[in-house]
Amino acid sequence: MFVNAMPRYEVLSEDAMATLDRGWRRIVSELGIEFLFPEAVELLRAAGQVVEDDNRVRFDPEFILEQVAKAPREFELQARNPEHTAHIGGEHMVFAPVYGCPFIREGDTRRDAKMADFENLVRLAQTFPELDSPGGTICEPEDRPLDSRHLDMVYALQTLSDKPYMGSVTSGRNAADTIRMGEILFGGRDAIERAPVSISLINVNSPLRYDDRMLAAMFEYVNAGQAVVITPFLLMGAMSPVSLPATLVQQMAEALAGIALAQLIRPGCPVVFGSFLSNTDMQSGSPSFGTPESGIGVLCTGQIARRFGLPWRGGGALNASQTVDAQAAYESLMTFLPTFLAGANFVMHSAGWLEGGLVSCYEKFIVDIELLRELRHEFTPLEIDDESLAFGAHAEVGAGGHFLGAAHTLERFRECFYRPLLSSTENFDRWSKRGARDTTARAAEIWRATLERYEPPPLDDAVRDELQEFVARRRVELGD
Repeated sequence: MFVNAMPRYEVLSEDAMATLDRGWRRIVSELGIEFLFPEAVELLRAAGQVVEDDNRVRFDPEFILEQVAKAPREFELQARNPEHTAHIGGEHMVFAPVYGCPFIREGDTRRDAKMADFENLVRLAQTFPELDSPGGTICEPEDRPLDSRHLDMVYALQTLSDKPYMGSVTSGRNAADTIRMGEILFGGRDAIERAPVSISLINVNSPLRYDDRMLAAMFEYVNAGQAVVITPFLLMGAMSPVSLPATLVQQMAEALAGIALAQLIRPGCPVVFGSFLSNTDMQSGSPSFGTPESGIGVLCTGQIARRFGLPWRGGGALNASQTVDAQAAYESLMTFLPTFLAGANFVMHSAGWLEGGLVSCYEKFIVDIELLRELRHEFTPLEIDDESLAFGAHAEVGAGGHFLGAAHTLERFRECFYRPLLSSTENFDRWSKRGARDTTARAAEIWRATLERYEPPPLDDAVRDELQEFVARRRVELGD
């Protein structure tokens, strides 16, 4: 797991923070937030908040702050392999791949995602140490029934990887199944309540509304002590105003209200302040990703979340490109670099994102792993001591010489510089003789070779059998 010890890049003045603070307070107290789930409304009503029009809740901002203060600043996310247990919060950064894509891109082919793709992407996430989690819905396998595919996905996450995973959130029932499968894998309810074994994405139906499916899933997870990432879904110009400050205020209002509800359900439940913030292309109406506005939003969100003492999610390798090209790379870096500068604690969409999140791409997965490797290297503090000054190398070489054969070089040449996974440093003639392969072609070779080398992590046969029996029984119960 990567620890980012670099100073945080903060862009908001104290006056700006005070203005944003006034803004979210006005939204929650004067406009309110809709909760389309009776249990949530009644819980908030019983806590003294004002309920109007059956599901719109107007909050006392001080009540929200009181509840938010109950959330842990940091927590452990258990993995079935303890070596992969993730720490969420502080200086730690946890990376997970792309999430929620209905389509797959493999080379020049764009097609519907299949369960085989889901399993392959889990294998890749397990293999590369730069990823701390296989994530959750890495793609939507259309060849499995909608009502029960969550069982197959969670089973794959639990068996093909031994890293922490994300749960299903499309209904309370799906969340309950994820929890039960976690109990089987980790040895019972007590084991998963000691520290969460899943972390799940609860999206706000922005603007200013939580829908019934997300709330039902949230209640299940929070009651079981599992971690939730409460995330406003904000595309400026569509789900929020075109002003970035207005969008930040809306993000604060929506996220803090949801976090307050989570703490009301179960005080001390692990939560993450989520951010998914970008803008709409005002010419086409399409979502844009990897924009300067989204990068600024990441920087601001980190500063805001730290002010509330909350671990936070943001950033990733987001882009709007249709293929693995220069646009895909520079837009991804446009979001990824602020992610590191701001020190996001939980980073979704770290590998594989293409075409505005519609596509999980094998080759882009490898490009993003290279970006992750380089950024982790770049954000590792430089160690400076007398030995690193290499005075002896200067004494050996003298004026006008070269250091290729110096003892200092020979001792360190294997590890002294970053060695790329994907990038080519060959001269033109050698590159041409070896097929003149571009980045996409080299990435294709790497992901295929990685899958050939993949070995599943060990899992007790009795646990595997119990998981399989549960999945088979639930599939029948769900009418598959």
